[in-house]
Amino acid sequence: MLWHLRARLGYRVARELFHWRWLMQQPRAWTWMQGQFARMAAQGDVSAQSFYGHLLLFRGQGLGAREEGLRLLRLAATAGDGKAAYQLGLISLSGDSRQAPDGAEAARWWTLAAQAGHPLAAHRLAWLYREGGPGLVVDATLAQQFEQRASEFGLG
Repeated sequence: MLWHLRARLGYRVARELFHWRWLMQQPRAWTWMQGQFARMAAQGDVSAQSFYGHLLLFRGQGLGAREEGLRLLRLAATAGDGKAAYQLGLISLSGDSRQAPDGAEAARWWTLAAQAGHPLAAHRLAWLYREGGPGLVVDATLAQQFEQRASEFGLG
């Protein structure tokens, strides 16, 4: 039980230090902070998985860091993190060199994000169902439903 408290405390300190730009530029400090993020994410903390997944996806070096970031984002999204699900929807719709754009997969992730209360996901879903996308047909009823949901969140 003490190790869990130590991990949580280290993670909290690392998150606070993350805002100090000059400290993040110090290799030893940055390595220590990444270790704290990784340890908390490995323990199954959803917010740590989302945070560290985003960090690896956008600031990680190499394909391995990107893949680990995506894995952590998938774990967080399936556990109910709206921000992670929204990001996975963006990635699914844009595609990359190894995967073609997939509108149906983007809709699946954005639906999870909208259910978690993410306003941009509902707005994007309305647009996606109104315009259609790769592998997704136009559906005016669903577009209207998500447009209503987005306006409930304050967008629209």
